[in-house]
Amino acid sequence: MEKTLLYHFLTAVPEAAAIWSALLLLALGVLAALVARPERDTPAEVAPDPAAEEAARLADLRRYADEVAVAAAGAAQNARRRREQWLAAQGEADRAWRGYDEAEAAARRLAGAAVLPAPRTPRTPAEYALRERWLHHAAMTAHWRGDLTARQLADVLAHRNGWDPRRHPAEQEIVLARAVRDHRRAGWRAAAEREQRAWRDAELAAEAARTLAAEAYAAAMAVRPGAGAPRPAVPVTARPAPVPAGATVPAARWRPARVG
Repeated sequence: MEKTLLYHFLTAVPEAAAIWSALLLLALGVLAALVARPERDTPAEVAPDPAAEEAARLADLRRYADEVAVAAAGAAQNARRRREQWLAAQGEADRAWRGYDEAEAAARRLAGAAVLPAPRTPRTPAEYALRERWLHHAAMTAHWRGDLTARQLADVLAHRNGWDPRRHPAEQEIVLARAVRDHRRAGWRAAAEREQRAWRDAELAAEAARTLAAEAYAAAMAVRPGAGAPRPAVPVTARPAPVPAGATVPAARWRPARVG
């Protein structure tokens, strides 16, 4: 009995191994066939649609044209605002120059009268008190007009930095006129510097507005039906020559180019 079972086991194992080997070879053959010809299981690629691609391109161009148009409108508004600020600064510089010119003329007129001898007055304590009151009143009046700073007024009231209340009012008037002239000259120079900075800001804003306007024009032409080659950009007005930083000639005025 044992010999019979052993005989069947020994004869069945090779047959099973042969069957499994055959099945494995068959599976390998099928897998090799599938790998060698993948196009049977791969879907065919969809052919590109020229109309859809053109529509997508035009949509991108329209979106870009809209964005550039908004940016160009904002730049034009900023350029107008900068130009208005420059015109306001120009008006302030003109007024400051006229004030300085008037103070310079007054100082020259009083300096010419200084060659005349000062009137003789009795040098008494009452006279010196009167001269001091005159100087204080004249200095405070000039300060209220904006012709003397608070520090200058403090110097006058403290009788320092050349302010001597014992001088005759004619001499004090000359010193006061020169102080007013120097103060107005400093104010005019500061106003001229502000005007020049405002002009440069306005010129830069105008240049940016012109550039964006040209870009917006080209983008709008690109989305028009039948648009071919890009149209020429909007011509840019030539910029004026820059004014030197040290220029102090009051008649020199700088005009930004207009926004197209």
